[in-house]
Amino acid sequence: MHDFEPGIKPSGLFWTIPIDRSAIALDPVTGRARFHMQNLAVPDYHDFFSAISPSPESVPGLVSFDVRWAGGGNRTNVRDVAFDFAGEYVTGATTIDFVVSSNGGPAISSDPNGQTNVGSPGVGHERNGVFFNR
Repeated sequence: MHDFEPGIKPSGLFWTIPIDRSAIALDPVTGRARFHMQNLAVPDYHDFFSAISPSPESVPGLVSFDVRWAGGGNRTNVRDVAFDFAGEYVTGATTIDFVVSSNGGPAISSDPNGQTNVGSPGVGHERNGVFFNR
């Protein structure tokens, strides 16, 4: 078992780390986008319960991934005034390739042909909270 993730900060923020803008490319008009990281250092906590324990133990890990949204599908509009949320998205197939390894051990990788979701993933714009009515 492996649990690759950035951990929990003293503030309570979890599973979140800053990334460089160069890792993301997107065009909300066409729905095409890419999120690509290479050799990102992320601890391997072995399992979820170890990761959330008061004194988590981990070994160094590396994660590489390439997520691609093809776009070109239907345009979908969402508006929910009860939750102050609105968005406009373009759907299309999404493909994910990844490789992870910990402490120099053997790598775990996705299918060499990628993993594709042809459901309703989308790329677009959203507004919520104080930005909902703008």
